[in-house]
Amino acid sequence: MSAPLIGVTTYLNRARWGVWDMEAALLPAAYPRLVREGGGHAVMLPPDVPAAAAAVVARLDGLVVAGGADVEPVRYGAEPDPRTGPPARERDSWELALVDAALASGTPLLGICRGMQLLNVALGGTLVQHLDGHTEAVGVMGRHAVEPVPGTLYASLVPERAEVPTYHHQAVDRLGAGLAASAHAEDGTVEAVELAAPAWTLGVQWHPEMGEDTRVMRGLVRAAEAATARV
Repeated sequence: MSAPLIGVTTYLNRARWGVWDMEAALLPAAYPRLVREGGGHAVMLPPDVPAAAAAVVARLDGLVVAGGADVEPVRYGAEPDPRTGPPARERDSWELALVDAALASGTPLLGICRGMQLLNVALGGTLVQHLDGHTEAVGVMGRHAVEPVPGTLYASLVPERAEVPTYHHQAVDRLGAGLAASAHAEDGTVEAVELAAPAWTLGVQWHPEMGEDTRVMRGLVRAAEAATARV
């Protein structure tokens, strides 16, 4: 059986390489590397028209919604805090449509950092627009411990307290419909969320692609393999 095909969402930013300076679909190489180390094949999903999301997800075995810009506060009915970053509206629209399609089809879904926050917003939750202590410095990944909630999907993958790479200034506030918190930081910040079985839907607030622990990604790939086997 071939390795599962895992779609990973991308940035859409102006970038420079070689002699070129233009808009580009970007994805840090750490993401496809993590997918590969977890046993899957990665395919990039740059922003597209939301109406195409269901057809795209139907061709995938699993979906990763990657980190990036702050979710626009209007998406969860809030006014922007002065410390909230500029919106990435094309990403918001596209990735919310992908999340909806994955949830509707039962496609295994992993949200990373922004991806976890977007999952929460897609299910009607809200975000804290600024908190301190979860970023080392601008452009510098920090580390802190997260504690799993016993009996959760996340705890089945990582049962012990673990140090994780972290870079975020926003977090989950009110949980979206059906979501449960499955890990917390020492300050009480929700660090992982998930839906109850039989769905395999998990969000982590940290950046597993920047660390050595592949267990969360391996969990997604195993779920994608199992879903493919049932078809």
